[in-house]
Amino acid sequence: MSVVKSPLSDADLKVVAEALQGALVDLVDLSLVAKQVHWNVVGPRFRSVHLQLDEVVAVARQHTDTVAERASALGVSPDGRAGTVAQASGIGRAPEGWIKDSDAIGTMVAALSAVITRMRERIAATDEPDPVSQDILIGLTGDLEKHHWMFQAENG
Repeated sequence: MSVVKSPLSDADLKVVAEALQGALVDLVDLSLVAKQVHWNVVGPRFRSVHLQLDEVVAVARQHTDTVAERASALGVSPDGRAGTVAQASGIGRAPEGWIKDSDAIGTMVAALSAVITRMRERIAATDEPDPVSQDILIGLTGDLEKHHWMFQAENG
């Protein structure tokens, strides 16, 4: 049941709904992974990595809300429940216990790389069916790529 009538055709809505739902799941998981690493990072670069992780969490959460609200605006019920995220995320698990700063950086480079790859696929998929959703995905991917670059630069 949808309480909101989408301006998109059913076929286009299916493509866009899958892209937005996938983006939502990956962003929710990215924020969780970054926060887990944030709580457990140790080492000489603790402070800079700790603060950068909070920036990733903030960006992911901001874009999560934008993506979910776009889905709702199109008549698609967003699903950010823990079980859905665990089942569908493209990010690997965060390490357990204390995480050396260089390992924390590696974890975030891998997580961001996985999300960016999937976002770029979604950008391509939404080109024709919904340029508005595509624009949202392009903007958030740019933000994620910035953090990806910054984490890579940390390990030189």
